[in-house]
This record gives sequence, structure tokens and C-alpha cells, in this order.
Amino acid sequence: MDARAGSLGTACVDALAAFLLPIHCVVCGGAVERGSRSPACGACWARATRLRWPQCDRCGHPLTVRDVPNGSPDPRRCRWCDLLPPHVRAVRSVCWVPEGTGGAIVHALKYDGWTAFAEGMARCMAALAWPRDVVDERTALVPVPLATERARERGYNQSALLARALAPVWACPVWEDVLVRVVHTESQTRLTPGERLRNVAGAFRTAHGTARALRGAHVVLVDDVVTTAATLNACAAALISGGARIVSYVTFGRARS
Repeated sequence: MDARAGSLGTACVDALAAFLLPIHCVVCGGAVERGSRSPACGACWARATRLRWPQCDRCGHPLTVRDVPNGSPDPRRCRWCDLLPPHVRAVRSVCWVPEGTGGAIVHALKYDGWTAFAEGMARCMAALAWPRDVVDERTALVPVPLATERARERGYNQSALLARALAPVWACPVWEDVLVRVVHTESQTRLTPGERLRNVAGAFRTAHGTARALRGAHVVLVDDVVTTAATLNACAAALISGGARIVSYVTFGRARS
């Protein structure tokens, strides 16, 4: 009885604290909805600027009027696809960054230690529409690895957090030990497209002993943001060299080209 009474008392205290001291949204400072485990309120999640439709079936980039001749339901391949090598099947992203609440959410996860954002971001990523073959074939999720020094400084890999949160929704395993970053690269944030390519060239390889798992696999790379796709393309090249058949990308944010 005492244990049950203690548990009940703790629950009552927690409920009273939640009522009197509501959690404040990390993004806007307003109150987070009661019962929510998210560090952001529902309004901020809704205000993240989604990639508009129509979108390229392959890369998920919004198409312009010039890309859809005469309103055709079968648009031409878009120019963003030119960033992708042939072994990349499809790419999907939730919202534009760094502007707006989408950018603030990514920043909070990546730089401010708000790891609880990963669950809500993964829910948004899980709801993205994919070509049927990607849904049928995806073998595993592979997060983009951080350099050891950066992972030590941050205390976590935000891409791995997203992959772990996404995995149960997609019923896919997470392969965190398949891809290895062998070069400590400079941050891509302030680099030009050409500098980004040079910065990550040869920066990744597959781990020893992973060839059997990768052979013939359709692997989905997971990252927080895609800008020029230089990092994801370098990861994909390593996975293909390691035996993967094809690769797709999923991110929460996408920088405007």
C-alpha cells in the first residue's frame, strides 16, 4: 500500500507541476500542449515551411512552371536531380531550412542539445511520400556518421538519433556501424558548392566485414539537412563501393538551391 501510495503521490505532484509550470516551446517561448513530449509547440511544428507540390518524383524538389509543361501530370526531370549520381534512387525532405521554425528546430537539435526534437522530426520524415519501389525495397537506415572529435564534443550524432526514431515507424533496422568517416572534415556550413565537394571527397568508407550485409541492398541514408548533397553523395559512393545496389536519402531540412 505504501509503495502504491507513494507512486500515486508522485504522479499527482508531476501532474500538478505540469499544470502550474507548463513546458515552454524552445522555438517561440509559448506553452507546449499539455501531455506533449516535444520541446516545441504544435503551432511551431505546423509553421515549418514544407516543400510545396508538385515535386520531382525522384528527388522530391518542388517543380516550377517551366518544369511542368502545359500542366502535364508527367513533368520533366528537374534540375536539382543533376546534383545526384545515377545510383541514388530517391530523395525526400520535410521543410526548407535555415529559415523559419524548421531551421530553428534543426539548430536546437544539432547545436543546443535538444535531442528530444529527434522524435518529432522523425515523425514528419516518416510521413513523406515515396515511390513504391523505395518503400518495398528499403533494407536499412544508415545515419551519416560524425567525425569522432565532433561526436565527442556534441555528445551524440543527430543523424543517428533521427534514424533510431524513424526505424520503428518504417520497420527498418538502423546500421550505425556500416559507414565510417575516415577524415575529419571542415564544417560545410560556410563553404561554396565546389568547396563542399572537395571537403568530403574520400571522407567515408564502409566498415570491414559489412560487405555481406550491403550486397544488393537498397540503403536509405539519414541526415538532418541536405544542401548540395555533397556529404550524402560521398556517403552513397562509399556504400555503393561496399556492395550496396542503390541508395536513397531522407532529411528533415533542405536548403534552397
